[in-house]
Amino acid sequence: MTSTTSDPASGAAVRLTQTAHGGGCACKIPPGELEDVVAGLRGVTSPDLVVGLDDGDDAAVVRIGPGQAVVVTTDFFTPVVDDAYDWGRIAAANALSDVYAMGGRPVVAVNLVGWPRDSLPLELLREVLRGGLDIAREAGCPVGGGHSIDDPEPKYGLAVTGLVDPDRLLRNDRARAGLPLSLTKPIGVGLLNNRHKTTGEVFPQAIASMVALNAEAGRAAVAAGAEAATDVTGFGLLGHLHKMMRASGVTARLSAAGVPVLEGAREALRDGYVSGGTRRNLDWVRPSLDATVDEDTLLLLADAQTSGGLLVVGEVPGAPVIGEVVPAVDGVTVQVR
Repeated sequence: MTSTTSDPASGAAVRLTQTAHGGGCACKIPPGELEDVVAGLRGVTSPDLVVGLDDGDDAAVVRIGPGQAVVVTTDFFTPVVDDAYDWGRIAAANALSDVYAMGGRPVVAVNLVGWPRDSLPLELLREVLRGGLDIAREAGCPVGGGHSIDDPEPKYGLAVTGLVDPDRLLRNDRARAGLPLSLTKPIGVGLLNNRHKTTGEVFPQAIASMVALNAEAGRAAVAAGAEAATDVTGFGLLGHLHKMMRASGVTARLSAAGVPVLEGAREALRDGYVSGGTRRNLDWVRPSLDATVDEDTLLLLADAQTSGGLLVVGEVPGAPVIGEVVPAVDGVTVQVR
């Protein structure tokens, strides 16, 4: 199955994934490089800043009163699929996910757009924005305008503001030994997206996973008493697990066989559709990794996700348990068996 978006004016096929060097969260700056850039950077300090730069959490959190805090995040990226409407939906769901990953509720968003106005018709941008609005509407989050620039590569996302109870916050540095690890969506969308970019094949199962909101998963995690969570995006399952365990001073023991995988992802791995971002993820984590599985399995676990599920320390009803948190093992943040 293949799909393209058509230029409304000329009727010519447009493959949006061919207009940018990377796609989705796989086009993030590599995690090691990013950490080097932000190391030591500090803005205005405030006793009300509950979560900031320290542990690379999903969003900033500022206390605004008793029992209430504001969650602020932004996320945008280049086209991950060729269909403009689907790209808009995926990008919006991905941006909203950061609020859900903190245990919050999004209350307002604004659009972020980069568009090559001389090479792509504005009618396609309308479709991207329509997709984003539909997902925001599903989330009950109004979109109040935004900002756009003329850009050589198309980019789209949202800046999102949410609300959260600071005493029921989900964050990176609260993982505790003795608790299980749950994952609320299967992995493998990075492999399928890379195959799509290369061949034009469309994978509805990947699109369905990426546009699915993490709203219910976030509510369920909070209701279950979880304190630590993150969403799995561009750094892959291994990368996000490594960040959480490092911040918490513990080690994760991951069961590779228990991790859910999207249909077709293993075949894409076998056929070589591994992104550069995925390989960089594995290289970053490897010094802190203790694994007895093969290299292909590690690449799958490092697959750069776009709009992935929530990785929760604790049990989430309906989500598979993929491992457990154990006391710190010297020099190791993740064990894979």
